[in-house]
Amino acid sequence: MRAVNRRRFASFRSIFALMLREMQTTYGRSPGGYIWALLEPVAGIALLTIIFSIGFRAPPLGPDFAPFYASGIVPFLFFTAVSTKVSQSIQFSRQLLAYPSVTFVDAILARILVNTMTQAIVGYVVFTGVLVFYDMRGSLDFAAIILSFAMTAALATGVGTLNCFLILKFPVWQIIWAILTRPLFLISCIFFLFDGIPQPYQDWLWFNPLVHVVGVMRSGFYASYDASYASVAYVMAISMIGLVVGLLFLLRYHRDLLDR
Repeated sequence: MRAVNRRRFASFRSIFALMLREMQTTYGRSPGGYIWALLEPVAGIALLTIIFSIGFRAPPLGPDFAPFYASGIVPFLFFTAVSTKVSQSIQFSRQLLAYPSVTFVDAILARILVNTMTQAIVGYVVFTGVLVFYDMRGSLDFAAIILSFAMTAALATGVGTLNCFLILKFPVWQIIWAILTRPLFLISCIFFLFDGIPQPYQDWLWFNPLVHVVGVMRSGFYASYDASYASVAYVMAISMIGLVVGLLFLLRYHRDLLDR
């Protein structure tokens, strides 16, 4: 029992140390640090608002462009940032994994925690600014917004963990995945509503889990919007499959892959 407690304590210390290292190396070395994490969604929202306000009188939902695009861009950037960081966890901490007190699970958990908290804070700041500026506070469904954040975090964790193994096993997968996911920004319903897509493309688009995440987020922003197509169970199933498969393969092969 004491041995188990000592191992848990060592694991907590390892995760905490890895989190501090992640914060220092990712955000502490560049000028501005965390400010850049905030500027990316703000710049994206501002750019889309300016471009589309020139060509259109109003967005597909509500009278203002910024809240509409914020509800799509923030969860999308949350997913891409966290999943990318998680997928590189073992590579990032490769040298530290030579120590018996540090495991690959510690490395993955540290990156999940730091980057999820960072993106959650960024989302909170961005949404607070948008909501105060456009006075939308009375129409919010906080339960739906929090649920969307939870779905995003789960999806990023599952996809990132599976990609963590695939990148170790097949280094070229990192390039392939980057190419495959480039269209995601265009097909995740950031610029438009899922309801407006004609058949049969709507049925195809439904299989993109980010469409469900954005749909739930928009239902939290707009009381009149019914995202009945959005399936929490589908997103969580994809997340769990990616997480379980990724962990099982890493548990079996991570030492062999690190020794190559």
